Formats: sequence, structure tokens, C-alpha cells
Amino acid sequence: MERRGRGLKGREKAAMLLVSLGPEVASKVYKNLDESTIEMLTMEIAGLRKIQSSQREEVLREAQELLLAKEYMTQGGVDYAKKLLEASLGPERAQEILRRITASLQVRPFDFIRQTDPQQILAFVQNEHPQTIALIISYMEPKQAAQVMGGLPPNLQAEVAKRIASMERVTPEVLREVERVLERKVSTVLSQDFTIAGGLDALVAIINNADRATERNIMEKLEEEDPELAEEVKKRLFVFEDILGLDDRSLQRVLRDVDMKDVALALKGASEALREKFFKNLSKRAVEMLKEDMEYMGPVRVRDVEEAQQKIVNVIRALEEAGEIVIARGGEEELIV
Repeated sequence: MERRGRGLKGREKAAMLLVSLGPEVASKVYKNLDESTIEMLTMEIAGLRKIQSSQREEVLREAQELLLAKEYMTQGGVDYAKKLLEASLGPERAQEILRRITASLQVRPFDFIRQTDPQQILAFVQNEHPQTIALIISYMEPKQAAQVMGGLPPNLQAEVAKRIASMERVTPEVLREVERVLERKVSTVLSQDFTIAGGLDALVAIINNADRATERNIMEKLEEEDPELAEEVKKRLFVFEDILGLDDRSLQRVLRDVDMKDVALALKGASEALREKFFKNLSKRAVEMLKEDMEYMGPVRVRDVEEAQQKIVNVIRALEEAGEIVIARGGEEELIV
């Protein structure tokens, strides 16, 4: 007996929707999903039996209604969406759709801060406790956070950086207290027991968007006060795929200092675009030899590929420290050569 669309679970509906949309559209959707979601949907799709026409129609109709409701909300808010949906779908169906959408919408903490000019934020937070500054910055977009971090005194930059890296979970009470200081009327209501903030990835994203002087100061202080943390940050600051952003002259300089066996191994796990970037900056003979090495080594372990990539990244960072190459960063002017 077939199950109607209303009796299906959300993941089953999502799988049916992707199948109904066809492989070309579904592949574009996949590009915007994280790995765990892709894995879950793929398993659901693999387990699907024949989709009845009534199920397909209902799933497509429900998806269309949800998209339409979100579009109405974007145009004129919840009340506007409610009126239009009630007129077209009836009060009961309209209420059901709106309830599902509003339940999924969660305002992130410090949302009002993300709409504020970084210089204004800096003027307010620079006299706050480093832990408070770290909490606020960790909720900003990396580019905005980097601007605020860059305006802090050098010693405070390093202290805030350490606190961002070590921050993991923050209770709603602390968030509400800090928000109350920043803005009298708090519109954010947290439904979770805890919310994740900061962490090493957040710190790396901020530093990657900071200017070189800010990065250098933070890293020097971290190396003095917490060498282990400094090393972890260094490993993540410039990843292998970022080589795509290097100018050709810099990459050619890098290639003079690296072992071509490491290059061959590193490129086994690289994107086609990155491989072409390397090939473009090598002689025809060198490219032929490199491709032969890659083919000859056959299947390789991911760990070995990552180690080879890290060796090349280490060379890049060493050359940058020596001033022999330049890595373009957020907040810096473009070079004129």
C-alpha cells in the first residue's frame, strides 16, 4: 500500500524530491549540502522503491508551497505571507506551512552586531574583558571580525585569539547577558541548551581575513605564550587548495624548493583546476615526468597525500616569511608590480 506524501518522513520527501527533479538539478543541490546530509540523502534515494505518481505530485507541491511561502515572507514579512497563503491555500494549510518555516528560522546571537560598522564595534569592545571580546568576535563574519581584531592593541589581539581558539560552548545565560550590554532590547531567543562559538576554525578564518601585520603579531605572541596552539593555527592558515590563489611567479618560486615526488603525491588528491595550475608553471618535459610519476604510483593513502600537501604548504609559508613570495589576504591592497 502506497504512503501518501503527508505520511512520509522529511528525509524520504527530500529523497523523492531530488529523484523527481532529475540528476542534473539534484547534482546542483548536492553541491550546497554538507557531507553528512549528502550521505543521508544518498542512502534514502538508494532505498527508494518506485515512486507513485501521487507521491511525486504531493512532494513537488509541498516543496513549491514552502518556496512560495518563503518568497512571500521575503517580500513582506510573516503577516504578508499569511494573507497570500490563506487566499491561495486556505487558512489551515497556510498556518501549517508558516509554522514549519518559522520553526526552522533561528536568529543567531549578536545578529545586530553583524549589521554594525566594524569601527563602531571596535570603539565599544576595546575596553571590554578579553573573554567578552572573544565571544562577540566569534559570532561575526570572518571578514568583519578580522577588521575588529586588526584594530585592537597588539597584546590584546593575542589574548583574544587564544580565547577564541579555546572557546567551545557558551551557555544561553552568558550570551543573553553580553547581548543585554550590547543592546537593550534583545530579540534573540535561544532554544538550545548550549550554542557553539569560537574554536580553532573560527580563529583561523579570522586570521586568514586579517592583514599581514595583524596576523604576524598574533602568531608571534601565540608562539611565545602557547607554541602548541600556534603550530595548530599555522597548519590551517594556508591550505593546499589555496595555492590556486598564488600568482604564477610565486608558484614557480615554490616549485624550486619542493621535492617533485611530493608534488606528484600531493596532486593525486588535488582538484583538476589545481593540477592545471601546477602544470601551467612547469616545463613541458617536467609535466610529462610528473604525470608519469602520478600514474606509476597507483592508488595512495589519503594520509600520505595530506602529508605531501602539508610539506608544500610549509615551504610556501617559509618563503612568505622570508619575503620571497606574497600570499594575497583579506584587508590588504592589491600589489602593483
